[in-house]
Amino acid sequence: MDLPFIVSTLTRRGLLAPGRPIRVASQLSALRKWGWSLAGELRQAAARDPGRVAVIDEQGTELTYAELLDRSMRLARALRAALGVQAGDRVGVLCRNHPGLIETVVAATLLGADAVLVNTGLSPAQLATVAQEQRLRVLVHDDEFTERTLGLPADLHRLDEQARCELIDTALPGELQPPERDGRIIVLTSGTTGAPKGARRPIPNGFGPLVSIIDRIPLHVRDRVLIAAPIFHTWGYAALQVCFALRATIVLHRRFDPAATLDDLVRHRCQALFAVPVMLQRLMELPAPEHRPPLKVVAVSGSALPGGLPAAFMDTYGDVLYNLYGSTEASWASIATPADLRRAPTTAGRPPHGTRLEIVDDDGQPMPGGRVGRILVGNEMLFEGYTSGPDRDRHDGLLDTGDLGRVNADGLLFVDGRADDMIVSGGENVFPAEVEQLLAQLPQVREAAVIGVPDPDYGQRLAAFLALYPGETLDAEAVREYVRHYLARFSVPRDVVFVKYLPRNATGKVLTRELRRYYG
Repeated sequence: MDLPFIVSTLTRRGLLAPGRPIRVASQLSALRKWGWSLAGELRQAAARDPGRVAVIDEQGTELTYAELLDRSMRLARALRAALGVQAGDRVGVLCRNHPGLIETVVAATLLGADAVLVNTGLSPAQLATVAQEQRLRVLVHDDEFTERTLGLPADLHRLDEQARCELIDTALPGELQPPERDGRIIVLTSGTTGAPKGARRPIPNGFGPLVSIIDRIPLHVRDRVLIAAPIFHTWGYAALQVCFALRATIVLHRRFDPAATLDDLVRHRCQALFAVPVMLQRLMELPAPEHRPPLKVVAVSGSALPGGLPAAFMDTYGDVLYNLYGSTEASWASIATPADLRRAPTTAGRPPHGTRLEIVDDDGQPMPGGRVGRILVGNEMLFEGYTSGPDRDRHDGLLDTGDLGRVNADGLLFVDGRADDMIVSGGENVFPAEVEQLLAQLPQVREAAVIGVPDPDYGQRLAAFLALYPGETLDAEAVREYVRHYLARFSVPRDVVFVKYLPRNATGKVLTRELRRYYG
């Protein structure tokens, strides 16, 4: 990434503003010594703005950057002294969004250990599998998950919230030296269709990744940011990284509650919200706020935006919506701005600076504009591979996202769905996501999912699962007629199933494996 662009973006976002010379020197020294890991980012923030509030929890408890760093260092020393954690070990973190999660992840990276961010929605059996496959030495967990940990191996050290706090409170203060190796962050894939895999996140090697994001999404130094997206997910963790880099004040809730979120956006005067699309849907079900929060940015990722949501949300909260399309493996591929979403509500936007994106056929050859093909992406933060060994397909430095999409004449990317979700019905290629987007626009429909299921005559057919708003009614034939009016006959779902709600994981993605159980 070219230096003038980096300098220009950092200047626009306030990162190059003058400061007290001794603090600026200390900030630069921290980055030189500790690099761009999460520990390094926290250290530079604490060096430059030690008294700045770093995090506020749902109870209103505040920690400054200096306090957050001190607690993280105390925990790191205690993990090493009491449990023998050292560089190269793996520490599991089974926590919701609260300061303890941040302290634990930073503590692991301070020691050069890998922090494994564990999905809070895992069953006891899945948790046991993850603990074994990731070779966890320690599992730090919230109290609510204690029962899930009972079946784990006896030699796995388990720390609940009280034990974690006791380690911090009894540890002696003191400095730590950079570890012999950098600790990695391991994020589990969503596992919507199978067992989650561990994906190793790279450590940034400079300002490039940050600049790619904040050039397109106008976040600024010392913004106040509510991170509603789960931090154990790539999007929530990326938000944490960006906030540390910007020395932002982070507001956290353990669980997403739309009313409480809206209240805290106003109470804490938040300029930004990081969320997943289903959270915006829940916010829109509340009455319009009497006092609109001072939001400049609402950044979402993790799943597709329903077609009618962007305009409705921006009509209520202003043109502040940004949609990042990416994945655990690819980090980001494109970003849609409010102007993009006003123009084309279902677009994934354009690749940010420093990102390559290509649409290719099954042989890896570029597809003409407007034609659907496999989405390949390249950037500085492509994952380093799965902890289990296998990698994703790569072509000429680009990662195959596993998604299908197209780029229109204006350069906007549209994602048609997962390559393995596309079905062939009676010889026709059908994309469930297209039908799903259409059904989500019905006023009676609260949420919709469309999947392919086996069919004895056509090979496969579409099945639509719809959850309606309370008090609304809709019949299956009316749904089919609606789709028939807008799409080709082979896109009309033969099956229409009405459910109370769609099964989702903690990041808001629909668990299609649960829907397939309707068909044995």
